[in-house]
Amino acid sequence: MKVTIVGAGAVGASCAEYIAIQNFASEVVIVDIKENFAEGKAMDLMQTSSLLKFDTKIIGSTNDYAKTAGSDVAVITSGIPRKPGMTREELIGINAGIVKSVSENLVKHSPNVIIIVVSNPMDTMTYLAHKVTGLSKNRIIGMGGALDSARFKFRLAEAVECPQSDVNCMVIGGHSDTGMLPLTRLATRNSVNVSQFLSEERLEEVAKATMVGGATLTSMLGTSAWYAPGAAVSVMVHAIATDAKKMFPCSAFLDGEYGLSDISIGVPCIIGKEGLEKIVEIELSEAERNKLSESAAAVSKTNTLLEV
Repeated sequence: MKVTIVGAGAVGASCAEYIAIQNFASEVVIVDIKENFAEGKAMDLMQTSSLLKFDTKIIGSTNDYAKTAGSDVAVITSGIPRKPGMTREELIGINAGIVKSVSENLVKHSPNVIIIVVSNPMDTMTYLAHKVTGLSKNRIIGMGGALDSARFKFRLAEAVECPQSDVNCMVIGGHSDTGMLPLTRLATRNSVNVSQFLSEERLEEVAKATMVGGATLTSMLGTSAWYAPGAAVSVMVHAIATDAKKMFPCSAFLDGEYGLSDISIGVPCIIGKEGLEKIVEIELSEAERNKLSESAAAVSKTNTLLEV
């Protein structure tokens, strides 16, 4: 499998590292607009190959998309990251132009590619990639829900005081500080509902901490996080490479599912060799349906700022 990662910053480099370490890809190409930056990141990572014992070839390219030709999967991380106090939506002006150009270049050289979008605002950038490429809905996936769910598991395990491997939960809705919907009602610890371990008030605290997980890290780091986003991408790419049929909450283009249309937003999806192979419609409570509708309305409002 050949994987392209556009954007050699911290998130892109983390994606490349985690994918290479898992040793399922034959080649990873890192592309960046900054002269020699991607080449330097690729060289640095390749010098870990003998130490970490992987055989994936990693190469860098300064804006030469010809080197991405024949990619099976491409990851778009390029764009400006958040700074403290910024919302993801405030990035749209610059990042929309970048994602549009990148998407078109990727499809030009790899017409059968599956695209995973990381750039923020992620749901709107995923929607934009659909509109400018014309690819089928299964071949463009937004990463956000996989990351948000990992953050939910972290916060939930912290509250229950158990290993993260004990908990199972997910976040749907928009990848934003106000649009996420952590499904606390369905969260479990080894199949036991977490309401057996936590009060309703504590669960609400966990949900709120999850929703501002990205902003919390941005305030601490001075920029967007990168380890967990890179890991979230790598497990999605691995699911495609191995046809794992794993279920992740992902930003998917909806056409009537959950009563929503002409929007990309986080819902449970089955990921395999064809990309987004199935959207799983779960039964939501009335309150959850209302929150999802509110989140979708906010995403749609951001989408109106696009020029497509």
